[in-house]
Amino acid sequence: MHSLLSEEKVFKDPIHNYVHVQDQAIWDLINTKEFQRLRRIRQLGTSYFTFHGAEHSRFSHSLGVYEITRRIISQFERQNYEDWSKEERLVTLCAALLHDVGHGPFSHSIEEAFDVHHEDWTCRILLENTEVHQVLEQVEKGFSKRVASIICKTYPNPIVVDLVTGPLDADRMDYLLRDAYYTGVHYGTFDLDRILRVLRPYKGRVVVKESGMHAVEHYLMSRYQMYWQVYFHPVTRSSELMLRLIFQRATELYRSGYRFKYFLPPLDSLFEGTLNAQQYVQLDEAFVQTMFTQWMSEEDERLAELSQRFMERKLYKYVELDEMKESYKTLLREQWERVGLDPAYDLWFDYPTDMPYDVYRSGEVPSQQHILLLDRQYELVELSKRSDIVHSISGLRRGKAYIYYPVDKLMRVRDRLSEEARQLLRLDRHVK
Repeated sequence: MHSLLSEEKVFKDPIHNYVHVQDQAIWDLINTKEFQRLRRIRQLGTSYFTFHGAEHSRFSHSLGVYEITRRIISQFERQNYEDWSKEERLVTLCAALLHDVGHGPFSHSIEEAFDVHHEDWTCRILLENTEVHQVLEQVEKGFSKRVASIICKTYPNPIVVDLVTGPLDADRMDYLLRDAYYTGVHYGTFDLDRILRVLRPYKGRVVVKESGMHAVEHYLMSRYQMYWQVYFHPVTRSSELMLRLIFQRATELYRSGYRFKYFLPPLDSLFEGTLNAQQYVQLDEAFVQTMFTQWMSEEDERLAELSQRFMERKLYKYVELDEMKESYKTLLREQWERVGLDPAYDLWFDYPTDMPYDVYRSGEVPSQQHILLLDRQYELVELSKRSDIVHSISGLRRGKAYIYYPVDKLMRVRDRLSEEARQLLRLDRHVK
């Protein structure tokens, strides 16, 4: 049963000033253990190694996404747009609040290491026997399935899906502003208030009034800059690499029957791929870092070394290349084996297209991922058809390739490497 709080609750927020809560269900969801766990999951994973202010949590981001969605819906309802139904309000707000509840510790790194997806876990947390599920089912029977279908993009009303997971959604708008604020960069700032004023529900999509095109251009340029300057930062990628290698080594050891000096459940279920929702929410970054601290003294030297590198920020160095040739990979793998290094752990090739973030791409046929403008004749036009700025950045795959390596180990065997390998890795810059 849907009910309102007797008195509005507010959260002070550095991005939106205040986050307003009027619904009992939203308040109850915030106070579930699954949502409170997001306080212990950083929004930007290991980016704090690169930008020391990036300590903000998935909890604060989720509140921000909820607040932006609430403001958009309030505007829709004040204007009485015929394409918006007030019956969709609460289910949309719940999906906005809960869209990231399935994120694991260090987010995308753990997803890559164990081939899991936070959207799948979000839906499982909504649908399995959790506090979140119980709160949603108290609204009405089957309500949890409705909320989960928005996150899984199968909800019958595409306007609702657009608000939460579309190309101009509340999720992206909050994380760009919040990530820019906490990293201390200015690339991610844009005029949120103006964008919210020009959004319209129309013909099954959230579209932009044509007069607001320049505000959306600014948003997309901010997104483009944050993509390359923050989310793709090579030092952050090095720290994510350390995480993946630690998980890779620990999984190998577990499956080989190795006896860990320090081991806590539910790591066994994680390594076996048998986690349930109750076990999954036990995993947070405090848990993972506690494990790494203990693993620094493990008898397995590889696991101990990698754990120490991560905890003490002794990350792999990198060299940037305009092009990654197969001959480079072959050369370095051969050199590594010749000097006693392990290419599976002491060498890593990285490409910008591996990343979990994406820039806006235009196309001939407008799709659910394209931003549509509503012109004065009430015709819909895909944004890049009208905006030279957006057209110029859409579909660009600029970026470089990177080779990561433990410079301390390489410098010890530097004289045994070929001249070609030393030049490729530019090892001379590390000579003191």
